[in-house]
Amino acid sequence: MSAAHPNPHDLLVLLAVARTGRYISAADELGINHTTISRRIAALEHALGGRVLSRGPGGWELTDLGREALTAAEAVETAVRSLASDERGGRVLEGVVRISATDGFSAYIAAPAVAAVRNQHPRVSVEIIAATRRASLQRSGLDLEIVVGEPKVRRARALPLGDYVLGLYATQAYLDTNGTPQKLDDLIGQPLVYFVDSMLQVDDLDLAPSFVPAMRESVTSTNVFVHVEATRAGAGIGLLPCFMADRHPDLVRILSETVAIRLTYWLVARPETLRRPEVAVLVDAIRARVLAEHDVLLGEGATSG
Repeated sequence: MSAAHPNPHDLLVLLAVARTGRYISAADELGINHTTISRRIAALEHALGGRVLSRGPGGWELTDLGREALTAAEAVETAVRSLASDERGGRVLEGVVRISATDGFSAYIAAPAVAAVRNQHPRVSVEIIAATRRASLQRSGLDLEIVVGEPKVRRARALPLGDYVLGLYATQAYLDTNGTPQKLDDLIGQPLVYFVDSMLQVDDLDLAPSFVPAMRESVTSTNVFVHVEATRAGAGIGLLPCFMADRHPDLVRILSETVAIRLTYWLVARPETLRRPEVAVLVDAIRARVLAEHDVLLGEGATSG
């Protein structure tokens, strides 16, 4: 074991790599190049006398020694940040939080949650990547992921956020022309507005059309906002999240007792990422927003606008 003491700067570099899993992402976060990251990690390993990182399928992962060093790194970060306070002596949170979430969740849950955080902590900035996909095996550049259905992940925590419901919707004009379905068999041959089947990555969403027998594809898209607008334009019957469709008085829900597909939003993040104060405060805000919108997400209450 080397007798050298680890450099606090090197510990902070380790912290950035542990949170992103990638040298390049850590370099972007710290404003240095990835060669410097590599050199800092090498210096830290020399000081500690062993490997702190190992390559895994999802990027760089902490070794046992690395996890011990991470505890010290978080203490260094906490000590540095404790020196910053506002005019009332409160703790100042700052930093960039990167989140990936589905289109609807991004707009109606994440965005208001981010606004609430920014009102309290204006030095925290949030980047939202809207995408409907599985949890990533390689979490580079992302702090939080919101996915549909329970994910299978390694070196990460998966936390249930809350449920939402998909229902069938159409315009009154469409129903006046084509009739209002009273039973599932009435849907046979009707045009369905939903995801592009061949491009859908989420198994739970892929199961949804099985509840809708023998419908034919009308407009398909990878974006749920397109589903909503195509349905509003009369392209067919949309299988839509209730919390999005119920915002539009021109959409009528049909067969609500028969077709109510309940799915769950999950949050995925590395444990060390969840310990970051600016991430933790955003997670709390997201949870609060999901709780506040509980009835709306289940298609049981009025939308908040």
